[in-house]
Amino acid sequence: MNRRGFLSLSAFTPFAHLLPAHARAGAAQPPVRELKADLVVVGAGVGGVACALAAARNGLQVLLTEETGWIGGQLTSQAVPPDEHPWIEDRGSTKTYRQFRTKVRDFYRRNYPLSEDAAKNPRLNPGNGSVSKLCHEPRVALAVLLEMLAPHITAGRVKLIQPFVPVRVETDGDTVTAVLGVAQNFGTRIALTAPYFVDATETGELLPLAKVEHVTGAESSADTREPHAPDRAAPGNHQAATVCFALDYEPDQDHTIDRPDSYKWWRDYAPKMQPAWPGNLLSWEMSDPVTLKPRAVGFDPTGPVAKGLNLWTYRRIVARDNFEDGAGVRDVCLVNWPQNDYWLGNLYDTADPAGHRAAARELSRCLLYWMQTEAPHPGGKKAGWKGLRLRGDVCGTDDGDGLAMAPYVRESRRIKALFTVTERHVGVEARAKLLGKKPGEFAAEPFTDSVGTGSYRIDLHPSTGGDNYIDVSSLPFQIPLGALIPERVENLLPACKNIGTTHITNGCYRLHPVEWSVGEAVGELVAFCAAKKRVPRQVRKSAELLTDFQAQLTKAGSDLAWPDNIAKTPR
Repeated sequence: MNRRGFLSLSAFTPFAHLLPAHARAGAAQPPVRELKADLVVVGAGVGGVACALAAARNGLQVLLTEETGWIGGQLTSQAVPPDEHPWIEDRGSTKTYRQFRTKVRDFYRRNYPLSEDAAKNPRLNPGNGSVSKLCHEPRVALAVLLEMLAPHITAGRVKLIQPFVPVRVETDGDTVTAVLGVAQNFGTRIALTAPYFVDATETGELLPLAKVEHVTGAESSADTREPHAPDRAAPGNHQAATVCFALDYEPDQDHTIDRPDSYKWWRDYAPKMQPAWPGNLLSWEMSDPVTLKPRAVGFDPTGPVAKGLNLWTYRRIVARDNFEDGAGVRDVCLVNWPQNDYWLGNLYDTADPAGHRAAARELSRCLLYWMQTEAPHPGGKKAGWKGLRLRGDVCGTDDGDGLAMAPYVRESRRIKALFTVTERHVGVEARAKLLGKKPGEFAAEPFTDSVGTGSYRIDLHPSTGGDNYIDVSSLPFQIPLGALIPERVENLLPACKNIGTTHITNGCYRLHPVEWSVGEAVGELVAFCAAKKRVPRQVRKSAELLTDFQAQLTKAGSDLAWPDNIAKTPR
């Protein structure tokens, strides 16, 4: 197929609704417009933006595309406050990621009526959420990311193409030559060409289009030798996705939404999982992620609960106590809980991805309606909080259904890489057995080709294959360069959750700061390869080139190793 015929494939993309009307209807097509640069980054999520920033500061021209209305991925269109490790303020990320965090706090100080104490707090947490030291609004993250890109966009080093849907990838042997797709703001079909391409999409969309060898779902224990891998590979067994949403609470108002069509089904739905889920999904009782025993949680937008976790404050992104009296600011809670995890089907590589995306959104609407009408209050004397108000403006969807623009995707297609990180490299239990030592006596596997660091528990949410949580202890880890290089293809690199991890280790490599570190390393790698006239696998293979590249990363502010006093600390 040549470029003139590529749009005929558009009917098969899960994002066909983003295509212009003439494309969907099969009308006469405008000519293909070709754009050239040094680097094409498809997907402007956390990793994609970090990649573009790194490449642009090294003087490369970058074409950066995004399918949704907001750049930023997990931070913005998916509306997920940063999940981070305890040392994130000082180490275990990159200089630019820490700059992003500082700029978020500065944005609030410049633009919001903060209380005197909040304004002076160097570690301001706008929402005082317990899940993170920096719970903030998605649209603030969007403003900061656009601010960080602004000088490069003005200078012409970065061109943002949005929304853009990739439809076809052209290759020549082991080399990608073009990504073809549709961009509404150009009103035409576009061919993007460059010496290097980056797949920073949330689900690894370029991998099948470019026929890059990749895996999905769960590998077998025979293949990975991981204690928590299944006996048989299950490519269709993916972690749950979640459509998040934001709420505030007006006790004297009634903001009850229309009853969703599928509400009765979801209200009565009891998950069938191994090990067993304790009851109905729409409940204040869930499986404890670690022990898998029943765990009661609380919810009360008016104050603390008697015991345990109050979901209202867990991912709260606006805390009224941080603002001046009379400012009119209310608490805003971000709902990303087990109760709206969707695991009845996959969002890609399935017969009906669009149907599952719609069903995931319907589940979140049903959860909201249940909370407004039937959810028990602490003590059980009342039911429902009709004053819960959906804040679509916070998520940029106040002219739509009010939920986050895009689902939070925890698990992507993953490249078959030169090196794959397994549980035996980073898991506490697996390494203890492998090394014959006790926890606290060893660190994660050291990687001589480290290009970054991260830390998070191996945290897998319930899956579409019927698995309950897999949540086990891990160690602060490194990001090996080998996990960022495909087995065969020379010039397509991953920069999201599509790196060389397994179904198990994706559970600790999938969070915001790690994705940023991956993207930044890839942007620096492309710049390094362009300057040295080498390809990524040559950099990894040559001790001299690898040393020089790691020196470049260190100079740019990337942490490549953990200090000894942290490295052996289990999470």
